[in-house]
Amino acid sequence: MPIKMFAASLALGLAVASVATPATAAEVSTHILDLSRGTGRGGVPVTLARQASDGGWTIVGRGTTDAEGRVRQLGEPRAIGAGIYRLQFDMTGRSDTAAAPFFPEIILTFRVTDAAAHYHVPVVVSPYGYSTYRGS
Repeated sequence: MPIKMFAASLALGLAVASVATPATAAEVSTHILDLSRGTGRGGVPVTLARQASDGGWTIVGRGTTDAEGRVRQLGEPRAIGAGIYRLQFDMTGRSDTAAAPFFPEIILTFRVTDAAAHYHVPVVVSPYGYSTYRGS
């Protein structure tokens, strides 16, 4: 088989293999919506951690919300399998408030059951409260 033909055949085989291979790890994203402004809250550090069998936590991803208040991907997807995870939001960096936030951190704990799914875990914040849900 000529080299050119072999290379083309190999490239086609690799392309087909990558398309046919299903996702094997979950994706995690988040979004902060600030109800007092009606916009996303940018500049918030976010940590994603996984619970170990001994109950401790291992950080598997970090990010900072963008200008729209989003972190589009936390951690390496191939490192996120089934298990218990938590998102920790450091709310102390808000520069336009005269007082320290009532909730200096928000911790959301959730379960990943489908290692091929996308988990969007947003948080809606106001000065004295917050709410969350599983988004899409």
